[in-house]
Amino acid sequence: MSRTTTRAPAGAGLRPFSVAHVEQPWRTPRAPGDLTIRWTRRSRALSADSWGGLEVPLTEELEAYEVEIVDGATVKRVLSTATTSALYNAAQQTADWGALLGPGDTLDIRIYQLSALVGRGASKTITLIF
Repeated sequence: MSRTTTRAPAGAGLRPFSVAHVEQPWRTPRAPGDLTIRWTRRSRALSADSWGGLEVPLTEELEAYEVEIVDGATVKRVLSTATTSALYNAAQQTADWGALLGPGDTLDIRIYQLSALVGRGASKTITLIF
């Protein structure tokens, strides 16, 4: 006897791709303090598959992202932004970790592009190294 399973798609084809090319803090000299986290947007648009090096088209109604600052399984903070960067300021770092992040420290983050239709897209999880 065979079984038939019916599945309804949950909008996976509409979910924004994960972001790419998250900039590592150690690549640019910086003093401990405010940290700007930068990345590159990806797109499902056909014109995004280009070697031209241009910024890919935005296929969402609005450009919006959430950056989770994580410690193991605990989300310590969520930063919201409408650009491809987010500021994790000195006061937030001190509140979350008891001190500013500096040389030798690491920071685990997850970045999501948001969609008005399906919510959060695929996450980009990365460890930033200072």
